[in-house]
Amino acid sequence: MGFGMSASGSIRARLVWAAASVLLAFLASAGWVVQKAHADSVLAQHYARLQTTVYLLMAQAELDSDGTLVMPATLADPRLSVPGSGLYARIERNDQPEGWHSGSAMGQQLPVINALAAGQWQLETRSVATADAAPDTTPTMLSASLGVRWSVGARAVPLVFAVYEDKATFDQELGAFQRTLWSWLTATAVVLLATQTLLLRWAFRPLQHMAQEVERVEHGQQPQLLGRYPRELAGLARNLNLLIDQERNRQTRYRQALDDLAHSLKTPLAALRATLGDPAELTHRVAEQVRRMDDIVVHQLGRARADGKLIFAPALALAPVLQRIHGTLIKVYAERGLQWILDCAPDLSWRIGEGDAFELLGNLLDNAAKWAKQQAAVHIWVDPAQGLCIRVQDDGTGFADTHIVGQRRLRLDEQTPGHGIGLAVVKDLVDSQGGTLTVSKSALGGAQVDVVLPGTPGK
Repeated sequence: MGFGMSASGSIRARLVWAAASVLLAFLASAGWVVQKAHADSVLAQHYARLQTTVYLLMAQAELDSDGTLVMPATLADPRLSVPGSGLYARIERNDQPEGWHSGSAMGQQLPVINALAAGQWQLETRSVATADAAPDTTPTMLSASLGVRWSVGARAVPLVFAVYEDKATFDQELGAFQRTLWSWLTATAVVLLATQTLLLRWAFRPLQHMAQEVERVEHGQQPQLLGRYPRELAGLARNLNLLIDQERNRQTRYRQALDDLAHSLKTPLAALRATLGDPAELTHRVAEQVRRMDDIVVHQLGRARADGKLIFAPALALAPVLQRIHGTLIKVYAERGLQWILDCAPDLSWRIGEGDAFELLGNLLDNAAKWAKQQAAVHIWVDPAQGLCIRVQDDGTGFADTHIVGQRRLRLDEQTPGHGIGLAVVKDLVDSQGGTLTVSKSALGGAQVDVVLPGTPGK
């Protein structure tokens, strides 16, 4: 692709990587939050079950008249009677070193419970040593302890009810949920990434098609962009086509100017050859033909230099251009004492190259100044239906033939006598802008030239 810009990676690849990064970060964050919330919820449920077991133990516990703790042979939770079941219970009196242990705690060295105030709960994770466990493999357990004051007759006995559960059960439940959660999140990420890639490929298809069309235009395989594009790209496609047409018209104008230059020079060159046999007329004829060839070259170079209808030209205020040309002509034709009428709004602007504006108005005003007797007038306005309208009038002799000037592809040596290359240059400029040029008799009695350039006013 040859638009003077170096490639710096694929936009689609950038979007895919950016979206994938955001998606993966979101899924990872969401997974961590869900995992943490689930772990907290499961831990709360386990503590709630342990608290329920404490209440069941309290319902079955009795103290005799001596303050001795009496527990039934069969407990409310059967696991408390099965050694190594993973659920253990302990009841201690603050004033006695030994307490009651459930049958499931056989072989377990349960930790000493700290004294708790009546009604005080203690929920924590604790390490419990077993008779056959190595120091570094000490199992971890969830613990729920409650301090109570048990009334026996006239005295109150302080007790602490504690229930332990092997944390391995909690870890297994949590691990199963985490495996399921991350498996589903991974599958979701894969599906979303694949869908996202397909959607981006589908969304970028018009751009890809446009790039292919531009490449075909560069290789001359098609004249312009022919595809139908979404609303977001339709303006870009239209402007590219306008740029292509403008460049093609400019190349055509260069080629035509060179062709016309070569063709127009044939006549004065032939006249010079014919003069070689007449030495008496040689000096006069050479000067005349050199002047004529100079006019031809100036005319054709002006055609080639014309900017044409610019697409992205900035708006040009026409009143200052008109004033500068008027000031120059007053100095050039000072001895004539011409009266000028200039009618152009100060805020009137148009999208046209500054060089074309000076060339167009300069030739029109200079032509009027040459042939005006006493007065010339210039009116510039915008017609919403037509575009920019320029009318130049004078009180001179006017045109002998008002039709020949408006014909297309006029050569310099075929112009209306007396008007030189001025109107030819104007006509070429108007043609390059896609406008029209007409000549007629003015209300002042001389010539009137009307130029209409299509378009919209500049902002």
